[in-house]
Amino acid sequence: MIKTEKVLHLKSSRGRKVRVVREHYLREHVPCYSSLCQAQCANEGKVLSGEVTHYVMPDAGVARDFMEILEFREIQGIVFTQTACQAVQHSRGRRQYNRLRSLLKDPRHHCILFANEFQEYSYCPREKGEPQDKWQTRCVYHAAVWYHDHLAGLKPVVMITEDQTAVAEYSSLNCGVYVLCTQEYLQTFWPELQAALELYCSIAQSLQEKGSEGTEREYTEHLPAEVLEAGIKSGRYIQGTLNVNKHRAQHEAFVRFEGSSNKSSELNSDVLVCGGKNRNRAVHGDMVAVELLPKGEWRGRTTALTEGPGEEKGDETQSQPMATGRVVGILQRNWRDYVVTFPPKEETQSQSRNSQRILATPWDQRIPKIRISTQQADKLQDHRVIVRLDSWDSTSLYPNGHSVRVLGRAGELETEVQTILIENCIHVPPFSEAQLGEMPVSSPESPWSVDPAEVITRRDLRQTHLVFSIDPQGCEDVDDTLSVRSLPPGPGGQRLELGVHIADVTHFVKEGSLTDLEARARATTYYLADRRYDMLPAVLSADLCSLLGGVDRYAMSVMWDLDAQTMAVNNVWYGRTLIQSSYQLYYELAQALLNGEEAEVPELAHLPPGERDAKLAQLTQALETLTHVARWLRAQRDRGGALELEGVEVRAQLDEDRNITALVPRQPLEVHETVAECMIYANHWVARKIQKSFPQQALLRHHPPPRQEFFNQLQDSARARGFTIDTRSNKALADSLDRAVDPRDPLVNRLLRVMATMAMSNALYFSTGACPVEQYYHYGLALDRYTHFTSPIRRYADMIVHRLLTAAIAMEKGAGPAKALASNKELEEVAQQINNKNRAAQHAQKVSTELFQCLYFRDKDPETDERCVADAVIYTIRANGMLVFIPQYGLKGAVYLKNREGQVVSERQDGGCDWQTGSLQRYLDHITTTTAAGTSTFNLFQHITVRISVQPSRCHSDTIRLEVVSNRPHQAPETQAQPPQPQGARGRSQLVQEVVRQAEEASQQAEEKRGRAPKLSKEEREFRQSKCPNLYSLLEEVRELALLDLAACGEQAATVFTKHL
Repeated sequence: MIKTEKVLHLKSSRGRKVRVVREHYLREHVPCYSSLCQAQCANEGKVLSGEVTHYVMPDAGVARDFMEILEFREIQGIVFTQTACQAVQHSRGRRQYNRLRSLLKDPRHHCILFANEFQEYSYCPREKGEPQDKWQTRCVYHAAVWYHDHLAGLKPVVMITEDQTAVAEYSSLNCGVYVLCTQEYLQTFWPELQAALELYCSIAQSLQEKGSEGTEREYTEHLPAEVLEAGIKSGRYIQGTLNVNKHRAQHEAFVRFEGSSNKSSELNSDVLVCGGKNRNRAVHGDMVAVELLPKGEWRGRTTALTEGPGEEKGDETQSQPMATGRVVGILQRNWRDYVVTFPPKEETQSQSRNSQRILATPWDQRIPKIRISTQQADKLQDHRVIVRLDSWDSTSLYPNGHSVRVLGRAGELETEVQTILIENCIHVPPFSEAQLGEMPVSSPESPWSVDPAEVITRRDLRQTHLVFSIDPQGCEDVDDTLSVRSLPPGPGGQRLELGVHIADVTHFVKEGSLTDLEARARATTYYLADRRYDMLPAVLSADLCSLLGGVDRYAMSVMWDLDAQTMAVNNVWYGRTLIQSSYQLYYELAQALLNGEEAEVPELAHLPPGERDAKLAQLTQALETLTHVARWLRAQRDRGGALELEGVEVRAQLDEDRNITALVPRQPLEVHETVAECMIYANHWVARKIQKSFPQQALLRHHPPPRQEFFNQLQDSARARGFTIDTRSNKALADSLDRAVDPRDPLVNRLLRVMATMAMSNALYFSTGACPVEQYYHYGLALDRYTHFTSPIRRYADMIVHRLLTAAIAMEKGAGPAKALASNKELEEVAQQINNKNRAAQHAQKVSTELFQCLYFRDKDPETDERCVADAVIYTIRANGMLVFIPQYGLKGAVYLKNREGQVVSERQDGGCDWQTGSLQRYLDHITTTTAAGTSTFNLFQHITVRISVQPSRCHSDTIRLEVVSNRPHQAPETQAQPPQPQGARGRSQLVQEVVRQAEEASQQAEEKRGRAPKLSKEEREFRQSKCPNLYSLLEEVRELALLDLAACGEQAATVFTKHL
């Protein structure tokens, strides 16, 4: 080891140059992390394969400015030098540096870090007067030479740089070490990777244009980091995340002061930020520091409805003044990929003298226009394009960015679906060959079978337990089964055994494997209106981990020894099992058996009558016992204050090919609640087990109590109808909602429950070491401990819990876990990532449903098509209109009583409505319009008639537009309330069927145009999934159509479907 000194010239946060001298130690042996190593380096962890044609070493400039290109997984054999990594850290900040570190850690990316500045023979001291960028390039080149010689010339090394001087100087010095510019490298070695070359051109042009920015300041400069930190500690500044109001993106944004130490006792809500100047270049999602304005400048939230950006005004009706501030600094940029639409040609010419610079409009209305340098402005008019932000200087009105990839023409179904995925940061590429290579073989030619070694280590339930599943009809990914049986009497009397058996996914997906890393990155299965993207490959989700009837499967089981009379728990057993499900039941069949009705069980159809009757009686008895247990479990949670909100009950209608063709209304079945209660019970007991075994590093799920001010709308609306809602506790709320029933109109109680849902906070995953014990409570389910254990096929959180449970069982037996468990910090990071992905999945599903709603109504004439006229119920009063719910289609939206010309809605004698000059007056429970013809009143919970149309948008998503037709009901509420609900059910079913049909026809026509037989869709080719909608996606779509966002209220609506717990 050789000791030397290293001189660094750094810049402080205030911009001053600082000279730092540090001790520097050089070593002869530094790992090279190549499989071709001839010197027996201590290469541990990820190593470069010797099968690539060459190794590539980017210099500091390329690593700093073109990281996005190096993230392409197709580009393999990348050697990042220590010099390049430190350049990224010092010039690009912590976020970009962490992105590089994640790239190096991820085994899916073929790259490594070489510590060239610690290697004795590759280290280059900086010469006196040598510019830093020249020294960094020289360091990387010497590292490339050493690396080539260290591998005995077995592999060429290509250094890539943007410094043309370096290319001329170093390109011919050493045989086997090549120096190329980035563009030439891509064209030479990766000519088929056109996306990377286009991205390079976009970034290079953006960097070139950045140097020609103006000098006139448009915004105030952000305060230095140390000033912001001190101000936050003292309480002068407030730290929080900027949330832009999508309905008033130019005028309103809010900062929630989570984690700040503000000492103002008057600050009990979000901070309002008005206007773009006060936002000071902060973008939606950024972590910012805000300074409060003087109280005389405080303003209130805008209470009027707005149709879009063009409708925004600064003088609309406002609520009571609230804390108002301005952004003084950006603590962390949380920029992501954005989808934009290129402007028409006339707008391109009017925006800049240079036709290559355009202002692109983001699909997300909360994001400002982005200035892009491009040579494809004319070619990509009316196209959706992915862009990334580069910078936003104080001298620019708009942020600068560069294009990444073209999605397609705006308005096309596939383009809009991909837009939804990108906007929600959902990345679901096809599973790689390496990931699929980790999967067990299961095919007709080579069927999978149970490993004899596993039979020895597992509890075999195949001959001792009657195991069965109850799922929606047509379900193929069965991840949970149940069992119940009588046990020999004990000292306390009769006993029962209840068992919940879950697919043992973690047996097939080893921690740290490529499949595990991909599942962790996805975190969940994504359900859209017409498709789904699985978290795991189909060989697991639809085959080996699906607990189908009549086949042997591995399971993780929880079995309770219960007192048959009191349901007291005598003992609980956890462990790995081997099961064979005897019956694969669907909900309606199970309920028919419970009701004593004639029903055919497919598994018994081939048996002789005597044996069939005996087995049918055995199955029915098990279902009855299971129902009895579930009733007791539900009653126990009800006593604790469990919430129950409205759900949508449907069944899927299948054709001969088992594809879903329609959704038919059904009555709520008790068996839904039975299965749900068993799953909740299993989740609860597993949570208790892992939290007891690992008090500082168990993954649980809690549902924080909602903030009381979020219940204001619910309480005001209920009061207007004569009801009182008590929100002091979950039990008080549940009891109040049960009493708030209007016998004349059941929709009143349904809408009140919707408002309660909207007030709820999200249920979240957390690590037990990061949260006080008193905050473990699940508000919606009224349980002190809760987690997710029952759906590991579609939730990564459940896979983590399975591994924790396995480790807890091993500890009981005196053995340690097979692999070290994640620390509290690591587990909390994973929990936050899963929470973020879950929110993204929920939002993508919601927006996807809205897309299909617009597609359904887009081609219909609202003036003549009777399907565009429907009954609506008013559930919120606003300053210039109201929000309504349309039961027939499950739609909600705004109805305006005042238009842009200042006219208001006036009621005719026949109940119809016209626009006339007049005034508008809002009250707590109603709103009135006054014209020369008289006064019209619209009351809360009143039924009115609306016309449905689609408001097209070139740059954003299309939206549903509602217009009042009559102040009277389109259809009597009593008729709608009587079961079954034919009109509403037909509307929802018709909507789903017609949109899916249109999408399939469009896809088939596109295939025929390309000259290929439409045998396989894109989803079938790339994602191994059916082109037809699957059961879960349609159930989820119809749930959204019914206005209820169950995910937003956590598990309080858990009784609807077990699959969504």
